[in-house]
Amino acid sequence: MQFSENWLRSIVDPKMSSDELSHLLTMSGLEVEEVEAVAPPFSNVVVAHVVEVAKHPNADRLNVCQVDAGTGTLLNIVCGAPNVRAGMKAICAKAGALLPPGADGKPFEIKVGKLRGVESQGMMCSSKELGISEESNGLMELPEDAPVGQNIRDYLGLNDLKFTIKLTPNKADCLSVLGVAREVSALTGSPLSLAPTRAVPVSSDEILPVKVSAPDLCGRFAGRVIRGLNARAAIPEWMKRRLERSGQRSVSALVDISNYVMLEVGRPSHVFDLAKIHGSLDVRWGKKGESLKLLNGNT
Repeated sequence: MQFSENWLRSIVDPKMSSDELSHLLTMSGLEVEEVEAVAPPFSNVVVAHVVEVAKHPNADRLNVCQVDAGTGTLLNIVCGAPNVRAGMKAICAKAGALLPPGADGKPFEIKVGKLRGVESQGMMCSSKELGISEESNGLMELPEDAPVGQNIRDYLGLNDLKFTIKLTPNKADCLSVLGVAREVSALTGSPLSLAPTRAVPVSSDEILPVKVSAPDLCGRFAGRVIRGLNARAAIPEWMKRRLERSGQRSVSALVDISNYVMLEVGRPSHVFDLAKIHGSLDVRWGKKGESLKLLNGNT
């Protein structure tokens, strides 16, 4: 079971350090196997607005950008990222910033200097350069409402830890963030802060027939037909971060919501595309020779 400490503390926030919380969980029977920082140390890195982009006079693959990093004056920054453009919000390491260590094991300091004859007063960053992602297709683009000048560690909630706990078979009640939060609340007396919920009335009498051919696998199957959904809706960044810090990649709006509910409250569910179901559902054992294509493309 892996989860974000910040997510846990949004439900229950005992007055103790991360180390003390880890020790408390282990001593209560929820053995903490690993505590890992979400991001490596770095400083002086902020949300920035790219105001203007022009081609570098001496290099075909470089651009010269005018960047608002909340300093009161525009910074002249040379950038080689293929996706840089005027108007975007991105991440900027200002002069004096210390970025995560490179191959030599030493922090990389950003200094004012010249790149192919043009002064650069900082560095536009990808998520990979900050050590918060293994993949990078250029600059990490931020939402339009990201506040210019804000410390990127605060904006992205990077001062966070990932807890991995080892559960025994009798502690299935802790296979969710809420379950762990209840345990912490019981141990410390700290109150639970639960997000408000409301019942959604059924507005359709449409039913999809379901047959359970393997009652040894599935004792009960419940579902609801829901129409009028936008399966391509944008996923909030805070939800993506919580999923990623729980070991789940963001797939799509409906899959992410299903995974999020499972991780937060411990209620597994699955979303089916009604248009691809012919007649009914049959819950059964697989047959010899059958294959199943998963969401990640594997079979």
